[in-house]
Amino acid sequence: MNAKETDGRDGRTGVAVVTGAGSGIGRAVTRELLRGGWAVALAGRRAQALEETAGDDGQALVIPTDVSQPAEVEALFAATAGRFGRVELLFNNAGTSGPGGVPVEELPYEAWRHVVDTNLNGAFLCAQAAYRQMKGQTPQGGRIINNGSVSAHVPRPRSVAYTATKHALTGLTKSLALDGRPYRIAVGQIDIGNAATEMTERMRRGVPQANGEIAPEPVMDVADVARTVRHMAELPLEANVQFATVLATGMPYVGRG
Repeated sequence: MNAKETDGRDGRTGVAVVTGAGSGIGRAVTRELLRGGWAVALAGRRAQALEETAGDDGQALVIPTDVSQPAEVEALFAATAGRFGRVELLFNNAGTSGPGGVPVEELPYEAWRHVVDTNLNGAFLCAQAAYRQMKGQTPQGGRIINNGSVSAHVPRPRSVAYTATKHALTGLTKSLALDGRPYRIAVGQIDIGNAATEMTERMRRGVPQANGEIAPEPVMDVADVARTVRHMAELPLEANVQFATVLATGMPYVGRG
């Protein structure tokens, strides 16, 4: 059964848009959804990386996109709906940590702005475009899953831009969830801690702790994150995981700071 045949009526599979699909969590989630029978539009800045994620799967649509640019986000959702007819799921995953370890008084404004434009403005633009598509399609509705972080709850040292955007993302999730109720648009958030990707490789070597020490931290298989996202995605629209926290069991999260 292809994406058009499911037409979103079973609330389980259909058409997904995954941002930041070229690597890490986005790549893992994309491949998990494709294995589950979803059609997936892959968005990200690097076309070659997106192609590597997609492989030769005929239900994968590669659309190079800078999520901080409104026109490119509009084109992403227009191309997805044009190819597959509708959108059932947005995994709002694109993000950047920005320069790490920079004291707040030394953080360049340009670096702050880049993190905000990607993590917060990009998430808003994609959610807005998904909302418009989901509200207008027949049958109406869909699901948005925002990729928060444990930094949506507690900060790491010298991470002001990243932490601020992830806290803001929680507010975005709550507001979208409320506004989406009349239109069968379910909105939730997954907060992830220390999934093993290129971005978290440094965790194994040692990262700054709240007490000033440098210490290695445990990581978990990114496939466990991908399976959790798929579970959230395949619930019927009458059910929603509002917030889920998935993290390496031994990482310093409870008690952090």
